[in-house]
Amino acid sequence: MFTGIIEAVGVIEKIEENGSNIDFTLTCPFTQELKIDQSLAHNGCCLTVVEIKGDQYVVTAINETLEKTNLGKWETGSVVNLERCMKMDGRLDGHIVQGHVDKTGEVAGIENKDGSYYVTIQYEDSGDFVTVPQGSITVNGISLTVAKSEDTRFSVAIIPYTWEFTNMKYLKVGDKVNLEFDIIGKYIARLINKQNVIK
Repeated sequence: MFTGIIEAVGVIEKIEENGSNIDFTLTCPFTQELKIDQSLAHNGCCLTVVEIKGDQYVVTAINETLEKTNLGKWETGSVVNLERCMKMDGRLDGHIVQGHVDKTGEVAGIENKDGSYYVTIQYEDSGDFVTVPQGSITVNGISLTVAKSEDTRFSVAIIPYTWEFTNMKYLKVGDKVNLEFDIIGKYIARLINKQNVIK
């Protein structure tokens, strides 16, 4: 379980194919605090630490994860948003994030609003996912508030701090981002879809 509050960014140091899986080697500011078998969200995707060597650690992404997320587009030098799992005795500063990416979206627009940024993201409609104004959405692991909501796109307003200390500042129009929709919204959408089928 995560909150969508990014702790730090990591850098991809090495990418190695391992059958249909890929092993990613990263560096980050808190590598020395990690443990083998620990869960760590990478751009919102929960991966398990499988090896630690000096100031670097390794995680493995299976083929299903690579197909559903933007991890397959990572390159050596890519900057990744990182968050360790939440502590049950801590404050939930973001919102409930599972670390299970629902799908990728595409950056459709980026506007500089005199220091803050307005980012619009579009995604393919399957009927299972919705956004609502002032609702929660996770983009590349970041807990954000929906500023504008449409059927297959939404916009978020990014404060300068989030822009500077996450990988948001590297985004370009056309880039793929990982999306995890609000868990409560997903349950409601699924229930409504079931009722419509029964009718």
